[in-house]
Amino acid sequence: MPKEKLTLSEKSILRELIFPEPFSHIQSETGLSYGAIRDDLIKLINHGYIEVFDSASLRSVSPFYDSDNIQQFSFKATKSGLKSIQSHAI
Repeated sequence: MPKEKLTLSEKSILRELIFPEPFSHIQSETGLSYGAIRDDLIKLINHGYIEVFDSASLRSVSPFYDSDNIQQFSFKATKSGLKSIQSHAI
């Protein structure tokens, strides 16, 4: 099955997630809207490109996170997520 091509916004989000980062960091660094970030994060999480963490303890909660309150979590790109931006380099 061919890999799905990442959008520019998905790539910009993944580039911010070398280390666990809160939703607010993604928003301030990418300049994307809340809704766009939420949609991209959910898609990237479902593809296994991002791991979700509890912001307070930085414990992994993937895949059990509350998508309605996604701004309360932190995110980090997985190995496959990082590889996907290397193979899709602009």
